[in-house]
Amino acid sequence: MTLDALAERAAVRFANQFGRPPRWIAAAPGRVNLIGEHTDYNNGFVLPMAIERHTVVAADWNGTDKTALHSVTAQGAANIDMRGAMKPGEPAWSNYVRGVISGFQALGAKVGGFDAVIDSTVPLGSGLSSSAALEVGTATALEAMTEHRLDPVEKALLCQRAEHEFAGVPCGIMDQFTSVMARKKHLLLLDCQTRAVTWVPLENAALSVMIINTNVRHNLAEREYAERRAQCEAAARQLSVTSLREVSVESLEVSRKQLDPVTFRRAHHVVSEIERTLLAAKALQKSDWSTVGELMYRSHISLRDDFEVSCLELDAVAAIARSIGVSGGVLGCRMTGGGFGGCAVALINAAAESQIARQIGESYERRTGTQATIFCSRAADGSRLLA
Repeated sequence: MTLDALAERAAVRFANQFGRPPRWIAAAPGRVNLIGEHTDYNNGFVLPMAIERHTVVAADWNGTDKTALHSVTAQGAANIDMRGAMKPGEPAWSNYVRGVISGFQALGAKVGGFDAVIDSTVPLGSGLSSSAALEVGTATALEAMTEHRLDPVEKALLCQRAEHEFAGVPCGIMDQFTSVMARKKHLLLLDCQTRAVTWVPLENAALSVMIINTNVRHNLAEREYAERRAQCEAAARQLSVTSLREVSVESLEVSRKQLDPVTFRRAHHVVSEIERTLLAAKALQKSDWSTVGELMYRSHISLRDDFEVSCLELDAVAAIARSIGVSGGVLGCRMTGGGFGGCAVALINAAAESQIARQIGESYERRTGTQATIFCSRAADGSRLLA
């Protein structure tokens, strides 16, 4: 579904739900990370892009002290009392919106009661940042509604705080920064320590980014994510650094005896992944696609073996992609997102897209008994107001 069609569907559903057309429609994209996984909360580098899948928020003031949310994606509704300090509540998905409202209130913006319909083509629980798309879409709508414009960095950080404080997810900055700042035909090389952004072109029409949703989400995901973050913080303390960004592969090896084997492996993934991300950005700028692909495979192996956040299904996709190989149009493949299910990402020859999708889909189903959802995307623009 195109973004225009999604916005039109949200507008129609708003009119059906609330008896009038929406005054504003905001959109924010999901994202896929080409390389640089679990490095953002370690002050490292990431190399994501926005995808052509979006969350839209159609909204209008309602003149009351109550906000009424209707989510097409979650197939549910939420009512929020706008009097007093905003607090987390039920249903759980509404906390992403509540957190953003709270952030605007803290900046002095007057946020009264409003009606909103939320619709999305970003798959839920797939590692494509559906939560960040909802937060950034809400913030983009509130910017227009309150006439309180935010600096892009301020906007991304407000949305990150919403996820920390209202959803209880200690995410890094990559998802929100990408949803806010992404550019069409570009990857975003984000330095998560300085918050500096370098735009890396991905304009070659012969290439496409394929996203393979395993349609599996293991229950370990949230608990293990928090545990991995704690392990990285412990490694940094034991190495007497502020973050693992300050450690090189060589210096980590020298300090191996300071860390227990598990903590060492966690740190080794992060430190080597930061290095791989910078090498990939340089290779992309030189159109050295074979190097980019090999770095993607190495990233997957590190996530599987050192960080231990992959799973049978993600490993199957990476192995199938490797077996198709460059001769079959696949340059590289790796898991993307937090892990334990969700999506893999592959850099492919666009001319072979249909054949590759068929090969991966059929082989994956034979190996796992589960059907994958496969689609390709060009690098898309970040959040914007559509109406």
